[in-house]
Amino acid sequence: MFTGLNAFPLTPLAEQQIDESAFTALVERLVSAGVNAITALGSTGSYAYFTRDERARVARMAVESAGDVPVVIGVGALRTKHVLELVDDAQAAGASGVLLAPVSYQPLTPEDVHGLFEDVTRELSVPLAVYDNPGTTRFAFTDELYQAIAALPHVASIKIPGVPADPVAASARITHLRSILPAHVTIGVSGDAFAATGLNAGCDAWYSVVGGALPAPALALTRAAQSGDADRARDISGRLQPLWDLFGRHGSLRVTAAIAEYLGLVSPHSLPLPIRGLDGGDRTAVERVCELLDLGAGIRQR
Repeated sequence: MFTGLNAFPLTPLAEQQIDESAFTALVERLVSAGVNAITALGSTGSYAYFTRDERARVARMAVESAGDVPVVIGVGALRTKHVLELVDDAQAAGASGVLLAPVSYQPLTPEDVHGLFEDVTRELSVPLAVYDNPGTTRFAFTDELYQAIAALPHVASIKIPGVPADPVAASARITHLRSILPAHVTIGVSGDAFAATGLNAGCDAWYSVVGGALPAPALALTRAAQSGDADRARDISGRLQPLWDLFGRHGSLRVTAAIAEYLGLVSPHSLPLPIRGLDGGDRTAVERVCELLDLGAGIRQR
């Protein structure tokens, strides 16, 4: 579950209501493609913008649509009380695991974050992945905090925010993390542009944004790295560089939504307001990259 390709689908909206048929279709596509696991209601799934009832419904749909593929549910929220409620809902839905980011309005201290994970893991009956996403949460984990949280019960993976671009430095980084983490805790790379370098450096998993909409190239990259073909993994990532450039310019959520809308996987205006999707020249640039990379081959639906 916390190894290989863990794909993060959008939670698409239509007229600002969750588009259940489109979401179910996204999950079913991931299952058919052969991803190792699916994480619903991650940042790509816009979890912070939905009510508890909406999130519980998405969790149930994800599990029901995924068949035998493990489903992880994002449970981040501002208050520990609400996180625990979401944990209950995820477990009741049959989730195989949960993903927790330290979400906050006021800046959090390391003691706050450790206390959050301590409180949550005390109530868990499924494995937990630690979601280190400083670009969104504005909280950066230290290695010491990784180590302390990894010692808590049910902690099974740490989703790190990328690796150094230099392969030697990346390998040294992963080697160091392995030296301070329990053997059962996997290391997953995020930030899709870092995937090839991270997997080649020894990361166990890729927590992938693009994999949630375009599983084929993400799986090809993952399998190349896992089979020891580092050059092929780098080549696939290099081919996707125009996409990584768009992610860097506009953020992965807006670009992925624009791709999914262009390919007909979801309806137009699929993001929750006040987040507005790309338009004008920015959307045209995304569409050009889709054509350049032939991302729509066999996909266009609407």
